[in-house]
Amino acid sequence: MNQKTNSHLIDSAEAEVGYGQLFGILLRRWPWILAVFAAVMSVTAIKAATAPDTFQSSLQLQVEPNYQSKGPGGETDFTDTTVQVDTATQLTLMRSSQLLEKAVNLLRPQYQNISVQELQSSMALTPVVEGKVETKIFQVDYTDTDPAKSQKVLQALQKVYQNYNREQQKLRLTKGLSFIDEQLPQVQNQLEASEKALEKFRQTHKLVDPQAEANAVNTTLNAIKQEEQSIRSKIQELQARNLGLQQQLASTPRYALLTSRLSESNRYQSLLSELQTTEQSLLQQRLRFTDASPVVQQLLEQRQKQRQQLGEAARNILGKNAGQVDLSETGILRAGNLAPLDINVTNQLVTTQIELIGLKAQQQALVKREQQLRGQLDYFLSLMVEYNRIEPKVTIHRSTLEQLQKARQDLSLELARGGFDWQVVEEPQMGWKTGPNTKQTLLLGTVVGLMLGGGAAFAREMLDSGVRSADDLKRSGLPLLGSIPELRRDEPRPGIASLPLRLANRATSFKSEVIDWSPFRAAVDLLYKNLEEPDRDRSRVLAITSALAGEGKSTLAVGLAMSASRLQQRVLVIDANLHHPSLHNWFNLSNEQGLTTLLKSDNPALDLSIIQQINSHDRISILTTGPIPPDHTSLLSSRRLGEILEKLEHIYDLVILDTPPILGLVDVVLMGSFGCRVLMLARLGQINRSQLTQAVANLGKIDVIGLVANGVDTPSDRQTPYKTV
Repeated sequence: MNQKTNSHLIDSAEAEVGYGQLFGILLRRWPWILAVFAAVMSVTAIKAATAPDTFQSSLQLQVEPNYQSKGPGGETDFTDTTVQVDTATQLTLMRSSQLLEKAVNLLRPQYQNISVQELQSSMALTPVVEGKVETKIFQVDYTDTDPAKSQKVLQALQKVYQNYNREQQKLRLTKGLSFIDEQLPQVQNQLEASEKALEKFRQTHKLVDPQAEANAVNTTLNAIKQEEQSIRSKIQELQARNLGLQQQLASTPRYALLTSRLSESNRYQSLLSELQTTEQSLLQQRLRFTDASPVVQQLLEQRQKQRQQLGEAARNILGKNAGQVDLSETGILRAGNLAPLDINVTNQLVTTQIELIGLKAQQQALVKREQQLRGQLDYFLSLMVEYNRIEPKVTIHRSTLEQLQKARQDLSLELARGGFDWQVVEEPQMGWKTGPNTKQTLLLGTVVGLMLGGGAAFAREMLDSGVRSADDLKRSGLPLLGSIPELRRDEPRPGIASLPLRLANRATSFKSEVIDWSPFRAAVDLLYKNLEEPDRDRSRVLAITSALAGEGKSTLAVGLAMSASRLQQRVLVIDANLHHPSLHNWFNLSNEQGLTTLLKSDNPALDLSIIQQINSHDRISILTTGPIPPDHTSLLSSRRLGEILEKLEHIYDLVILDTPPILGLVDVVLMGSFGCRVLMLARLGQINRSQLTQAVANLGKIDVIGLVANGVDTPSDRQTPYKTV
C-alpha cells in the first residue's frame, strides 16, 4: 500500500465509536428494544396493580457515642461529651441481628410470625443531615401494610436502643474506672522514681539545670569573643602606629628610649655643650694654625678630655644599657642631641609600646579565660544528655498522673449521674400511607425497560458479526472512498443487487433504469471524482473486486465507465471474472473471443477487433472473457497479462477490470501484481467482519486504494463527501 493508505489505516484504527453509530445500532435493533420494554412494562403494570397499601412510621433519636476516644495527647478520654459519632459503626450496631432480636422478642406476644429478617428488610436507618452537616440524630423508618404495627415496631426499637445505650455506657464507664485504678499506682511509682533520679543528679553535680548553666557560660563566652575581637583590632591599630613612628625616627624603640634619656640629662647636655664649644674653637684655630701649633694641640687635648667625660656621663646615665648606644666619637654627639620633635616622637613610640604590651597581656588573659569557659561548656553539655533523659520523664509522669486523677473524678461523677442517655427527638406515630405509588412504579419500569432494551440491543449487536454500516468498513483499515445507496422501497427503479439479472440482453435498459436513477448516478459520479489521480504516472487500470460474489462489482464497473464517458473519457471495461462471466449476457455481446484469446495469442500486436462497443459515441468498450480454459490461473499469472494491460493503458483513458471475489480465489492478487489499482466493494448486510478482515489481509501486498460501501441507506437528496485518494 502507498503512504497515503497507511495514514488512513492509522486514522481508522484511532477512530472511536460516535453517537451516530450508537443511534444506528438502536434503530437497527429496535425490535429487541421494543420486546424487552414491553416485557418489563407488563411486569411493572402487574406489580403496580396488585401491590398492597403500605404505611410508614418514623422515630428520631439523638445518639451519643458508646465508645471511648483518644484525647489530643493520645491519652484515653472516657467522658468527653464532644466526641463525634462514628456514623458507620453506629449504624452497623443498630442494624445488628442481636439488637433486632431483642425487639422481636418484645413484639412476639402481638405478632407471632415477626422475624429479624422482616425488620431488616422493612426498616431504614439513616442519619439526619441539616444542610450539609451530619447531625447526631438518627431517623428510623419502618414500612408495613399495618399502620399500627409500624408504630409498635418503632416503639419496641426505641426501648431496645435506649436500654442498649445505658448498658454500653455503664460498661464503658466501669471499664474506664477499672483501667484508671489499675494505672494510677504504676504512674505514681514511675513519677517517684523519676523525681528521685532527678534529685540525685542535681545533688551529684551541684546544679539545678545544666541547660541554664550552659546558656550562661555560652553568653559569657560570646562576650569574651567580642572583647577579644576588639583587642585584636586595637593591637593591629597600635602596631601600625608603632611602625609609622619607627619609620619617622629611623630608629628602634629601645634605642630611641635610651637616647631620649641622654637628651633629657642636664649633666650630659652641659658636657655635650662644652664639647661642641671646644669643637667650634678647634675649627676656627685650624683655619689660622696647623695641628702642630700649641694652641691647636691644647684644643685637641681639651676635646679628648671632654669626650672622655661625656662617655663617662653617658655610661653613668644609661647604666647597664650603655652598651646598646653608640658612644664612639661621632655616635656620642648624635646620641644625646635629639630635637624636641624627635623627643616627642620617641615618647609617643614608648607610649605605644607600653599600650601594646598591656593589650597583649590582656589578650592572653582572655584566651586563657575562653579556654576555661569552653571546658565548662563541654562539661555542662555532657550533663545535658543525662538531664534531658531524666527530666522529661518527670514531666510526662506528672502530667499522666494528673490526667488519670481528673478522669477518675469525672468517671465517678458520670457513674453517679447515669451516663449520656439517647434522647427521643420524634416519637413514633401511627403509620401514614405511603404506597403504592403507581406513577413512580410505572416511571421506574419505563426507565428500567429502556435501559434493559438498550442493553439487549447492544448485546445482540455485539453477537452479530455482520457489517452493517460504513463505520464498520472503516475499521478494516482501508479508506472509505464512497457509498452506493440502497434502492428505497418507494423508488420505481430496480436496486443494484437485482440489476444483473434484470438487465440480461438489454444494453439500453441499463442506462435508462440505473444510470438515470439520480441517487446512483450521483454516488458513482462522486466516487469517480475521488478516484481521479493527478499523478499521470500512476496506473490507469482499475480492478474492481469484493470479498464475496453478488456484491455489485459488475454494476459498479459499468457505472464508473458511464461516469467517465460523460467526462469525454475513453473507457474499456474488461470482464476478468473467468469463473462466472456476465458482461456479455448483460449487453447481449458475443463471447467467442475475449480476454483469454489475447492471453493465449503469441502475436505482440493486440487484436483490437475483438473489443466491442456498447454506445454510439464509442467512448465505452467491452472486452468479454472469451472461452474459459481449464487452467486459467496460469494465464492470469503470465507476463502476457501485464503486457496487454500496459498497451491498453496507452489506448484508453481508463481500463476497468471486473474481477472475481477475493475469498477463495487468487485471481485478484495475480492481476494486482501487474501494477493496477484495486478498488474493493463491500455490500452492507451481506459480508461479515471476519470475511472483510480476511479479504483485506489477502490484498495486503497489492495497491488497494480503498473501499466502497454498497447498499447504504441514505436520503436521495444528500450525499456524504469522502476524502480523495
